[in-house]
Amino acid sequence: MRMREDQIKKIERYEVKTFPVPFPIGEHQENITIITNTPATKPSKEQIINQAFKFHSKGNIPEAFKYYQYFINQGFTAPRVFSNYGVILKDLGNLKEAELYTRKAIQLNPNFADAHYNLGNILRDLGKFQEAESSTRKAIVIKPDFAEAHCNLGIILKDLGKLKEAELSQRKAIEINPHFAEAHCNLGIVLKDLGKFQEAELSQLKAIELNHDFAMAYFSLSNLQYSNKNKKWKDQLFSENILKNNSKKNQVDIYFARANILHKEKNYEKSSRYLKLANKLQLDIKPSMPERILKKSKVLLIESNKKEINQKEPKKYPESIFIVGMHRSGTTLVESIISMNEDVYALGDITILEKSYVESKELNQGINLSELYFRKVINLINELKVTTNKCTYNYQFTGIIASQIPNSKIIHCFRNPLDNILSLYRTSFSTGQEYFSSIVDCAKVYIDQEEIMKEYKNRFRSQIYDLNYDFLVRNPKQEIKYLISWLGWEWNESYLKPHLNPRSVSTGSSVQVRSPINSKSIDGWKNYKEILKPAIEILNQSDKYRDLIH
Repeated sequence: MRMREDQIKKIERYEVKTFPVPFPIGEHQENITIITNTPATKPSKEQIINQAFKFHSKGNIPEAFKYYQYFINQGFTAPRVFSNYGVILKDLGNLKEAELYTRKAIQLNPNFADAHYNLGNILRDLGKFQEAESSTRKAIVIKPDFAEAHCNLGIILKDLGKLKEAELSQRKAIEINPHFAEAHCNLGIVLKDLGKFQEAELSQLKAIELNHDFAMAYFSLSNLQYSNKNKKWKDQLFSENILKNNSKKNQVDIYFARANILHKEKNYEKSSRYLKLANKLQLDIKPSMPERILKKSKVLLIESNKKEINQKEPKKYPESIFIVGMHRSGTTLVESIISMNEDVYALGDITILEKSYVESKELNQGINLSELYFRKVINLINELKVTTNKCTYNYQFTGIIASQIPNSKIIHCFRNPLDNILSLYRTSFSTGQEYFSSIVDCAKVYIDQEEIMKEYKNRFRSQIYDLNYDFLVRNPKQEIKYLISWLGWEWNESYLKPHLNPRSVSTGSSVQVRSPINSKSIDGWKNYKEILKPAIEILNQSDKYRDLIH
């Protein structure tokens, strides 16, 4: 489009000046281009700030980064610069630095709502959920109509297992801004975890209506038992434009969503194709590193040999039931079954045992592991009662649980390894689960888990119960009776109806666990034999699984 002459006259003439500025990535110096309308003069700090904000708002992050760094190195102070710089550092994965600069922004202006909001995001990524909640609430106190803060508070509350409060926060964000697609999507995720599937579907459809390219909404919708009343969203999901308009990270969600839809339609060949694309792209973004998990298993195995049982005053502690095994091995279902007992509190997939273990090593005096663990339990539920803890990676801590947590019982869940590996491969991972995207690494971790548990069973046989998921879903009444008997509890028919459990579930199994126990997923791997070949080759090296595919 040509500009009129009077418009051209209004454009200011700028001279481009360059000044050296240290760039924190590497030891070299980069030049930063400062645009000023005052020829041959050093730019003012206001000009530098405005130019940084301009680059940042237009998505030119490398240039904005250099400007912010230049500004800070000159000793200038402006809360927004420190806060924005923290946002970029967070996106680069430098969370500790991001926290420091964002706290500096708050120090400069304690009533800077955006900085409190940004700090909440950083603290959430650091796993400091309670601090993240506090910071985000502070942003809302300062700025009550801050829709994004209400939305993020809902996400943090979901992380903390406070789903009803999370729902209220998302609804508040929508009340402030009815066109806030992300809040509608997040509300749908919370409603799904609460078992309100029809409402969840409507929320995701609203998110897609507001943003036709919203990858997360499509992915969340594909995980629901959605209705077929409106198929327009499916056409949008499989369009080429949706890929062009989304980042690589969002394309992962789109490919997984397509795979889920095709799986439901029993088009396994096409579903496999999209699974490969999703997982390849996911590995490009963040490579699989199973070595950390495998190394940790060995370290904890050695550690469990150092300190034998130390259970002072065991009667003062209630029973603690740890449900361990691979992800997607039936742990969520088992926790739902057990927590049908009114005297049981389900802690869910929570990492308080590992945190307690790390603290006990750091303190190295006075307070032992069990005391630290039960303190965290009390902080969560305000009382001591029978609890279940289904953090699956606790299988690595089995020896430490058995020897150092009084009145502990361990249920080891396992299933057909190929069904388990397929289920992992079909799951979009979160941090620490990157190996899900590699069939080979899934097989390696599965075998590690099995070998580690075999060792612990040799040492702590009486405290560990073997629960075969395949047996459970094929013959639930018999298997559940065996389990309840082992726990030493009285039988109740309610254990057969875990789908009626009112508890909130925030895992990848939140939809399946709301359905009556069924064996639909058994032998599902046979529909995906081709992509599972690398796992089959690895498993066939073991005598136990040599005839697995027959």
